[in-house]
Amino acid sequence: MNAKMKTSPAPAKARVLRRDAKNAETEIGLKLRALYASVQEEEIPARFLDLLEKLDEAERLHSRSSK
Repeated sequence: MNAKMKTSPAPAKARVLRRDAKNAETEIGLKLRALYASVQEEEIPARFLDLLEKLDEAERLHSRSSK
């Protein structure tokens, strides 16, 4: 019998899979950054600002009453 070692395509396939995964991660990262940037540019809804003002007022009243 001939005991030649066969070279497996697995290392090449693993490199391709790693490269594909890296490309996918890069693509996902770019899309997440774009989404985050668009969210940062959105205006804060007036309803949310009203709630924050009420919270601030409640905290001020609480801190005055607990002194």
